[in-house]
Amino acid sequence: MIRKSGSRFPAFAKPASAGEARSDRITLHQDNRATTDAAQSSDGLPAECNRQRIDRWLWHARVVRTRDAAAALAGSGYVRVNGTRIDAPGRIVRTGDVVTVTLDGGVRVLRVTGFVERRGPSGAGASLYEVLE
Repeated sequence: MIRKSGSRFPAFAKPASAGEARSDRITLHQDNRATTDAAQSSDGLPAECNRQRIDRWLWHARVVRTRDAAAALAGSGYVRVNGTRIDAPGRIVRTGDVVTVTLDGGVRVLRVTGFVERRGPSGAGASLYEVLE
């Protein structure tokens, strides 16, 4: 067995000694996070209110029953955003985008009118879109 001399930890992974100011590093990290969390759009709303992933939006709007089904639907190419076929559930949609979804019962054309943070009752889901058929 070959032994190396020196510390067992790399320089970046050494535990903080009692003399180091670990709290300063934590505060610095929290300050960086606070600036990104407070990002706002031009109309004064948080940036997260103006856009959302397509799989979450389909699930919140109650187009599909589960988020896994929404991700599978978006990933398999059955969803178009503004006429462009998407193949990733992480595609971002914004207010005013036209979403075309091909389901077993036919094709649904929806205009995005809003977003919610949590999935609510079916009445709240219907307020997230406008039917364009």
